[in-house]
Amino acid sequence: MPLYKTLFINKSTTVFIWKIEESFEDLAINIDLTENSQNRVNGMKSDLHRRGFMSIRHLLAIVGYVDADLYYDDFGKPHLKNGKFISITHSFIFTAIIVSDTTRVGIDIEKQRDKILRIAHKFTTTEDYDHLTNEQDLVRKLTIVWGAKESLYKIYEQEGLSFLQHIYVEDFSFKGAQTTATITFGEKISSYDISFLEFEGFTCVYALDELLN
Repeated sequence: MPLYKTLFINKSTTVFIWKIEESFEDLAINIDLTENSQNRVNGMKSDLHRRGFMSIRHLLAIVGYVDADLYYDDFGKPHLKNGKFISITHSFIFTAIIVSDTTRVGIDIEKQRDKILRIAHKFTTTEDYDHLTNEQDLVRKLTIVWGAKESLYKIYEQEGLSFLQHIYVEDFSFKGAQTTATITFGEKISSYDISFLEFEGFTCVYALDELLN
């Protein structure tokens, strides 16, 4: 069972990362799906998406949950029926969940790809990264920034929230593996802790709800 990594963020928040190596049939063993989830799986054309879906159910099982404990709201955001907080992500061969007893959370995994250089202007001020002359370092940094904003979007859940206009990620060092971010939306300014890690050409970023000052 390839549980790839477990990160204990604090006493009430944990990240679980899975590397998908099994067949769909192996992942389906001992996993009971609701009728709605089964219909979702049946409608997936990609075998990797189907395997990713099932691997997330194994991550839920590690925390003591079954598929029926999870539901999605009208925004497509996942929730646990017991009121605890969860966020889910899937990128190619990796899936992950972050679960917290006490605070809203967001998580995102992305494969590091040159494609992000072409779309960076859509989600960040690219001039902030002109000092990076190494293209691979720029890809890495932009992937982290995207992952941070994606994670925050999952937390904030506000129609009209813009990655470019409303979410700002403070600059950071790769070595530090942490930063902060703010969301300025309407008259409200919210601050967040951001952490990240890199592995096998992928980036995982997770965010915790507003900073406690």
